[in-house]
Amino acid sequence: MMAQTVSTNTEQFFKAALTDLKIDANRMKLLQSIALFIANELKENKRVNLNYICTHNSRRSQLAQVWSSYATYYFKFSEVFNFSGGTMATAFYRNTVNTLQEVGFNFQILDFSHQNPVYSIDYKNCINPIIGFSKLYDSEHNKKPFIAITTCSSADENCPFIADAIERFHLPFNDPKAYDNTLRQTEKYLETNKQIAGEIHFIFNLIKDSI
Repeated sequence: MMAQTVSTNTEQFFKAALTDLKIDANRMKLLQSIALFIANELKENKRVNLNYICTHNSRRSQLAQVWSSYATYYFKFSEVFNFSGGTMATAFYRNTVNTLQEVGFNFQILDFSHQNPVYSIDYKNCINPIIGFSKLYDSEHNKKPFIAITTCSSADENCPFIADAIERFHLPFNDPKAYDNTLRQTEKYLETNKQIAGEIHFIFNLIKDSI
């Protein structure tokens, strides 16, 4: 078990992330298109698998999976399931764990490994804990078919062809890795954490209003 000091309530952070969200018109259109596609799938009584994909599956895609899982709980979407993966497996990076712990997520180690531990992640009133570890996007853990949402800040064309994706969206975020081992590390991870939480909240809020 990992020790944790919770400094922020998860629900409060989730709400504040939406309230403080600043996005331009193009970004808003992208978020709206993601929400509309998901809503249309749900209207057809389909199970929706969301797979957030980034190169190493260590930072942005993990944050997106965690917040998308929280949003699924928050909005009570029982037919939405959330996963993440990469083009290579590395680890659920420690600074990513730290920034999520700071906003109320609890981490327990299910399978210890110095290279790539498997975590059970929960939060207040959590029903289904999130299983978090670094894996390939087409891992057997990730249910198929899925909607692929790529989160790398590099161009979408650099990402591989994804055979199991029924649709693909490129939703890039700045990589906080650039601030590892600097005085701004905590600040920048929290900044990315909040942007992802806010945009996920925005998407799911639109889904709710569309079905």
